[in-house]
Amino acid sequence: MIGIVAVSHSARLGEAALELALQMVPGGGVQVRVAAGAGTDADGAPILGTDAAAVAAAIDELAADCDGVLVLMDLGSAVMSAEMALEFRTSDVPVRLVPAPFVEGLLAAVVSAAAGGTLDAVAEEATAALAAKTGQLGEPEPGAPTRSSSEERSDETKRGDTTSNSSSPRFVSLRSLNDPQGAGRTFRTVTVRNPLGIHARPAALIAEASAGADVRLRKLPDGPEASAASLSRLLVLGARQGDDIELSASGDDAEQVVTRLAALFHDGFGEGTAPVAPRRQAEPADERVPVAAGAVLRGRGVSAGAAAASVVHLALPLPEPPSDIVIAPADRESEVSAIEWAAVAVADELRSRTAGASGEARDILDASRLLASDPELVSEASALVRTNGRSAARAVWETAAVHEKNLAALGGRMAERAADIRDVRDRIIAEILEVEMPGVPDRDEPFVLVASDLAPADTAALEGGRCVALVTEQGGPTSHTAIIARSLGLPAVVGVIGATGIAVGATVLVDGDRGTVEVDPSPSKIHAAKAAGIVVPFDGTGSLADGTELPLFANVGGAADAVAAAVAGAEGVGLFRTEFCFLDRAEAPTVEEQVAAYRGVLAAFPDRRVVVRTLDAGSDKPLPFANSEHEDNPALGVRGLRIARRSPALLDDQLRALALAAEQEAALVDVMAPMVATVDEARDFASRARAAGLPRVGIMIETPAAALLAAELFEIVDFVSLGTNDLAQYTLAADRLLSELGDLNDPWQPAVLRLIGAVGEAGRQAGRSVGVCGEAGGDPALAPVLVGLGVTSLSMTPRALGRVAAALAQNTSDQCREAAAAVLLAATADEARAAASAVLGR
Repeated sequence: MIGIVAVSHSARLGEAALELALQMVPGGGVQVRVAAGAGTDADGAPILGTDAAAVAAAIDELAADCDGVLVLMDLGSAVMSAEMALEFRTSDVPVRLVPAPFVEGLLAAVVSAAAGGTLDAVAEEATAALAAKTGQLGEPEPGAPTRSSSEERSDETKRGDTTSNSSSPRFVSLRSLNDPQGAGRTFRTVTVRNPLGIHARPAALIAEASAGADVRLRKLPDGPEASAASLSRLLVLGARQGDDIELSASGDDAEQVVTRLAALFHDGFGEGTAPVAPRRQAEPADERVPVAAGAVLRGRGVSAGAAAASVVHLALPLPEPPSDIVIAPADRESEVSAIEWAAVAVADELRSRTAGASGEARDILDASRLLASDPELVSEASALVRTNGRSAARAVWETAAVHEKNLAALGGRMAERAADIRDVRDRIIAEILEVEMPGVPDRDEPFVLVASDLAPADTAALEGGRCVALVTEQGGPTSHTAIIARSLGLPAVVGVIGATGIAVGATVLVDGDRGTVEVDPSPSKIHAAKAAGIVVPFDGTGSLADGTELPLFANVGGAADAVAAAVAGAEGVGLFRTEFCFLDRAEAPTVEEQVAAYRGVLAAFPDRRVVVRTLDAGSDKPLPFANSEHEDNPALGVRGLRIARRSPALLDDQLRALALAAEQEAALVDVMAPMVATVDEARDFASRARAAGLPRVGIMIETPAAALLAAELFEIVDFVSLGTNDLAQYTLAADRLLSELGDLNDPWQPAVLRLIGAVGEAGRQAGRSVGVCGEAGGDPALAPVLVGLGVTSLSMTPRALGRVAAALAQNTSDQCREAAAAVLLAATADEARAAASAVLGR
């Protein structure tokens, strides 16, 4: 094993470079030490500099476990400190000092060392790390000395405008670099099979599988090419499901590397291979048109709830830096340094935000941090400075414009990532210019934030602030705005054409359920919305006005969610989604792994009821070890309990793991199966679960068939839970992920309410419990109606517990039943809402 020491003047730069390099080897297998900075001053501020003693200590620390140590350095005196360290060290391990570029060299060295390279091989990989930039000049002759980074910079300057008339960075085809026929490389064509294409997670897997080899990917027939080690390059490939990719690799094990990569593509990177229906994209507004009072704008509601407040616009992005400034050759390296330091500072700031975030917000912010840290983004901007004399700010702007344009042209989910590029661009430029960062304004009063689009860092910054709702002209149900808004519990409507024409200070009512934004609504509507938007504390006991108890549970997806739900006062867990420990894997977790994961949830609710749903894979959540490669209509295919038809051991192992976890914790564990449609399916599941040691067994009612068979099903199972999201989807035959059918996927639809009523009545007759764990369970307006229809418990996001409890506490059992009877006579969803309001509003 070869160890690596990174010597830098800045501790922040050293740690950031290391963090980036380690992203390329998520499996570990390499030892790296950072000897950076010269300590701190009296105020605790870091001091720039290097310390030979610290470098020597790092070498000696690695010597015990490593066959050799490679030392990389950033700037002049770092070289001197590294040389002095060779005299100070006490070990005799072989040490190589290399003049490699610090960031790119560290990345290449880490990948090579993790792959088991020798000291010479690791040194060679580090020194050649800029080969992608210098490739147009031709490879050096065998045995020729490796050029220093200063020589490379000189060559780039000499190259100037001879390579292209365009100032934008361009992709270079591998076959055009000294090797027109691709001689010496192994090629293979593969097809992107996973629904989301090559996004951040597949890119990381590609880098890991390519460790130690020179691997390139090219989108066919004539698309761009990317290095397997660059996150932004792989994203800009725009590789979507169905696209063909040419893989090429060189080296002794090129065939094996290409085979490993081909297997990753074939398996869909562990994400499955089910087709994804295209999403309708909102047409952009040609210009900002003022919106009149009383107007109702429509978009896609992506986060439930309603709120009213005055409008605040997102601060505008930084103005485009001037393009007519030409930096003198003598000053260009200073501009390059400004880009490098700004990128490090932005990555560090985003790292701090990531540390304070949680769940999906944390993952999204971390992806932005990786974009800011990407060496190719920095190197492309630096090349514009060196070759064309662009200013640092202008170079970053032009580089980002290329990436943004390529992503935006792809449409769908990838187009939604363009906001991430703009966010990183503006942050780096603001750091270069030392100006205030654009973003979310600071207000003392509640406000609705309106913007063309929101960057992930801006959206995550709303937590704990005075923003009560979000409205954007762009974005979709999978955009970062939508994901983080849901995690923060903020009502949000996206894809609202003309939203930025709403005047600052105007009052708007945002309805995240209906996807509407009403300008200057009536005082009565504002009052109702504000009352609904108030965060109501929950005392841990759900009950009606007459004292009838109605347990209020939480929906959770893992241990962290369970802890948060317990803190919020949830009386138990009404839906524990177990998919979290199956996702992002190429094979199923072991029984032992599942036991550990389940115990984390059960431990948060000792002596409380926890209803566990078995694996609900398939449809929009395909798993490579559970689902087939292709289904023409996966929503109606092998999903949920149906997976046990072809993989019975998968279900049996999960039931066994749940039973073992239940034995080791004090929670009262119930288990239920998703996607049940027949009595035979329910009978088989109940038999398996009880044989595994789980006495209380239930099923999800998500299909009309199960609702109509409720009386017969209650003869077999102990309880049922209504998944209203899928029940609406299957009842109305409307894909719940398709925005233009959002009005059909509404739990207030009379057909859905009548099916719920039928299940509730069957539960009353059998003396069994009937729960609701879909989105409808967290709707304060619908909750009393559900109780009147026979529902005996509700499960929801913890944020909704207080509001639902307050709504129930205002109504008696008789009122709930009267409201239920009224909605069962309604012919439309609007009539159902009005009928319930007329009864419950008295």
